[in-house]
Amino acid sequence: MTILLSSVTKSFGTHKALNHVDLEIEDGAFFVVLGPSGCGKSTLLRAIAGLEPIDSGEIALGGEMVARDGFHLEPERRQTGVVFQSYALWPHMSVAANVAFPMETAGLKKAEIKARTADHLKTVELTPFRDRKPADLSGGQRQRVALARCLAQGAKTVLMDEPLANLDPHLRGAMEEELAAFHKMSGATTLFITHDQREAMALADKVAVMWDGEFLQVDEPDTLYRRPHSEKVAGFIGRSSLVPVRIEQVDGTRAWVLVGEHRFEAECALGTTTGLATLLLRPEHLVLAPGGHGLKATVERTIYRGGFWEAFVAIDGLSKPLMMNLNRAAKIGESLFLENLRGWVLPS
Repeated sequence: MTILLSSVTKSFGTHKALNHVDLEIEDGAFFVVLGPSGCGKSTLLRAIAGLEPIDSGEIALGGEMVARDGFHLEPERRQTGVVFQSYALWPHMSVAANVAFPMETAGLKKAEIKARTADHLKTVELTPFRDRKPADLSGGQRQRVALARCLAQGAKTVLMDEPLANLDPHLRGAMEEELAAFHKMSGATTLFITHDQREAMALADKVAVMWDGEFLQVDEPDTLYRRPHSEKVAGFIGRSSLVPVRIEQVDGTRAWVLVGEHRFEAECALGTTTGLATLLLRPEHLVLAPGGHGLKATVERTIYRGGFWEAFVAIDGLSKPLMMNLNRAAKIGESLFLENLRGWVLPS
C-alpha cells in the first residue's frame, strides 16, 4: 500500500513536530526515517497510523484519503499495524492467542481464525512456540509475535517505532535479518523509525534523514552515505571529516580542489562551480601512499575499532585533524604519507 503525505504539519504548543512534510513511499517498500531524538519521527509514524491527528496537510494510504483538514479516519480503519519498542503483547495470553486476538475482535469465525493464526505463525517461524507465554520468549521471538499480529489484523502497512531499541547489541544483527525476511515474505509496505544509522543502512530501500520536523534528504542508503546534500546530513551519517577547500577546476562530476596547499581530485554534483566549498572525506578516502610519497600527515591519536585502527591525523594548513582507517597500529607523532581516493564536494 502506498503512503503519500502532502505538506503535513503537527504542532505541540509552539513546537512544530512536523513542518510541512512531503513524503511518498511506494507499495511494498522498506522505508526508514532516521533522525535524532525529538526530530519528529515518532510523531510522523503516529500521524500515519491515525494515533495523532494532524493540524493541516493530507495523508493518503493506498490512494484513500485518511487525514486532511477537518477529516480524520480512525486508526482501526487504516489497515496499518504498529510495532512499538515494548511489543505491547498480552502477557496472560499464549503466542497463538496474541496473534488471534485482532481477528477475534473483528468477529471472524473460529475456523478461519484458527487457520489464519497458523499461517501467520508459520510466516514468522513461531509455530513450535504457539502455546508459550510472552515471558517465556526471547526478545527476538516477541518481536516476531508482534509482527505476526500485524499480519493477523490485515495490515497492508507495517509501522515500526524503534522496534530494536530495547534489544542487546548482539541480538540486533539477527533481528535485522529477521525483519528483512519478514518484509520479503509479507510484501507489506514498511515504515521503520530509528535513530540508529547502522540499522537504517542495513534495512532500507530508501532512507529519509529527519531534523526538526523536516526531511533534509531522502535517498537510497549508498547515495545518502556517498553523496549527502548538506553538512548536517554528512555529519550525521557515518564518520567524516568536513574540510574547507577552494575548487580550482570542474569537469562534469569531477572537481580539483585545494586542501591547504595540496591539490585533490574529488566527485561533485553536476552544476558545481569554482570557488569556496566544503569537501567531505570519509575515513576510507585516505590511504597510505606507496613508496613514502604523497601528502604528509602526523598521527595525533588512534582508536582500535576491532580489526582496524581509526587514526586522527594532522596536515599542515588544516585546523582540524582528518580521520582515516589503518590496518596496523600507529604511534602518536608518527609521520604518514597519504593519498586521497576522491571524496565528495558538498553542494552549495
